[in-house]
Amino acid sequence: MIDILVIGGGCAGLTASIYGARAGKKVLVLEQENLGGQISYSPRVENYPGISSISGAEFADNLYEQCLALGVEIDLIQVTGIERNADYFIAKSQSKEIAAKSIIVATGVCQRKLSLDREDELSGKGVSYCTLCDGAFYKDEQVVVVGGGNTALQGAEFLSSLCDKVYLVHRREAFRGEEKSLLRLREKENVEIVTSSFIRDLHGQEDLEKITIENLVNQEKMDLSVTGLFVLIGQVPNNKPFEGFIKMDEEGFIEAGEDCKTSQEGVFVAGDCRKKKIRQLTTAASDGTVAALEALKYLDEAAYPNT
Repeated sequence: MIDILVIGGGCAGLTASIYGARAGKKVLVLEQENLGGQISYSPRVENYPGISSISGAEFADNLYEQCLALGVEIDLIQVTGIERNADYFIAKSQSKEIAAKSIIVATGVCQRKLSLDREDELSGKGVSYCTLCDGAFYKDEQVVVVGGGNTALQGAEFLSSLCDKVYLVHRREAFRGEEKSLLRLREKENVEIVTSSFIRDLHGQEDLEKITIENLVNQEKMDLSVTGLFVLIGQVPNNKPFEGFIKMDEEGFIEAGEDCKTSQEGVFVAGDCRKKKIRQLTTAASDGTVAALEALKYLDEAAYPNT
């Protein structure tokens, strides 16, 4: 029987596991893809207190090593659902079931797609959703980054150090990302920023060869000869396995207050998959802390109900 089952191995989930393990509880982290979550793909982290600059991959590795040193168990497995069984929970997967006294959902988000014709067909053949994963394949070539948030700005900056030319395309005139990152991009000679425009069509035989963009103001179209398109336009919560078990909003984010308590007693949520306004590395760590402390409180109250 696991004391605290953490579903998701990103910053929020691993932070929660650290607090649970330090309290002497048996903690198991389940992750379906890569430990560290979205931040592991970031080329540079400069906004985490106490760390002036670090790569996302190194940050994730440090978290992982810290968890192992504390005795946290980690298993690479995809959870397909949760059920309540009397005083404990059952987390289901295709291969096994795991019993736990409490659960922290920290599944994070996945990248949103453009929903263009041939987008799926050209995925991995010019269309990518991760600059750190695939950027090196486009060294000295011309690429496009789509998006207006921090992920898009950081992705464009990373690619500018590898690629001959980087186009940054955004539907709006103003960017949501940090001004500091945008200023760095404007100073780069091989970066061209195209605003009030969207990707209309993808062209190419076996691989991406060209894209068509359209201006939203004057409807003018322009073709760009590029070999890479990096789609960084937002995120979708990875909460599908918990539909019907935990209350969610219309976008699929789990509803919970700052105490990270879900609609299901004994189940908590942490990180980007929670309904909230700010999604940053620091808020993920904060959620992980709060969720773990609330889970510990829940376990203590269950063990000593009259105290």
